[in-house]
Amino acid sequence: MDEKYLFNVKKGETLHIVDQDGTYDQDLDPGIPEETLLKMYRMMVLTRTYDEKAIKLQRAGRMGTYPPCSGQEATQAGSVFALKKDDWLVPSYRDICSMITLGISMKDLFLVWMGDDNGNRIPEGINSLPINIVVGSQLLHATGFAWAANIKKENIAVLTYVGDGGTSRGDFHTSLNFAGVFNVPAVYIIENNGFAISTRNKQETHAETLAQKALSYGIRGCRVDGMDVIAVYVAAKEALDRARKKEGPTLIESLCYRFGPHTTSDNPDLYRTKEELEKIMSKTDPVVRFKNYLIKKGIWDDKKESSLQEEAGDLVNKAAKEAEETPPPKFEELFENVFGNMPDYLQDEIDHYRKVSGGE
Repeated sequence: MDEKYLFNVKKGETLHIVDQDGTYDQDLDPGIPEETLLKMYRMMVLTRTYDEKAIKLQRAGRMGTYPPCSGQEATQAGSVFALKKDDWLVPSYRDICSMITLGISMKDLFLVWMGDDNGNRIPEGINSLPINIVVGSQLLHATGFAWAANIKKENIAVLTYVGDGGTSRGDFHTSLNFAGVFNVPAVYIIENNGFAISTRNKQETHAETLAQKALSYGIRGCRVDGMDVIAVYVAAKEALDRARKKEGPTLIESLCYRFGPHTTSDNPDLYRTKEELEKIMSKTDPVVRFKNYLIKKGIWDDKKESSLQEEAGDLVNKAAKEAEETPPPKFEELFENVFGNMPDYLQDEIDHYRKVSGGE
C-alpha cells in the first residue's frame, strides 16, 4: 500500500480526502477516471431518490417496513466500485446503495420490502448473496464464502458490511476471529452510523474506535471518513487488492451518519434532536459533498444536476410502478428456499395446503 494512505489504527487516525465544499487533498486524490466518478455519483443520487420513494410508499401503506440508508451512500458506493468482476458482495438489510450500484434492479428491491421474496432472487451474473436481515449473521456467510474461495484457490475477494451495533454480536467475533486464523480474502466494513437502533456508540462500546478491534484478531484495520466516497474507495480498493493477493482480511470502520430512522417503524426523535440531525446533514451530506467535488473537478454543473435528478426520479417511479403491478407471490412459495431437499414433514404441509385450498 502506498505510504501516503497508511493511517495508524492505534492512534485512531481517519482517512479523509474530500471536504464538504468539494475541496480535496491533491496528494491523496487517487485520480479516478471522470467516467467512473460520474457513474459513482449517479448511483448515489439514484439511491437517495429510491430511499425517499421507499419511505413515501411505506407511509402510504403500499410497502412494508423499510430501513432507510440516506447518509450511508458514500460508504456503499465507494466500496462497491472497488470490487472486480469476480468478487462477491454479502449485503445486510440497509445496504441498498451497494446493491443498486452492483446492478440489482430497484424493482426487485422494492419487491423485497413489499414482502415478495422473488425480489431477493439475485439474477445470474450479479455476484451478490440475498439481503440478510439477522443482525451480524451476514459476516458468517461472508467469512465462509471467502474461506471456500481459499480452498478452491480462487483469486477473489468478498465484501460485506455490518453496523456499529452488529459489532457487539457474537457473530462478529466468530467471523473476525476465524477470518484472521484462516487468512480469508474478505473485507469487513463497519458502517458506523452513530446508532444501534437508539443506542449511541458510547453506550455500545468503551473502545475509542471500532477499527481497533482488528488488532485483537491480528488483521489489518483502518478508519475512514464514510461521508467521503473517494476516501472510502481508496481504503476499500487497498483492502480488496490485499485480499485477492491472499494477504489477509481487513476491517474498515467507516464513519457515517444515519439520516433517517432505524426503520420506518422507528421514531428517532426519541433519542436524537432535530437540531443534531440538521447540523450534521448540513455539514456532512455525502451526496452533496461528492457533487461539490465533481464541480471542483470541472466535470459537473447545475444543468447536469437537473438532468440527473429528473432521470433518477423517472427511473425510481418506473421501478416502483412495476413492483406494485407485479402479481403477488403464490402462497406455496412460502415453502420454497427453506431446504435444499424438501423434508417429508414440509412436503406434508404443502400437500395439506393444496387439499384444503382446492389446489389453488
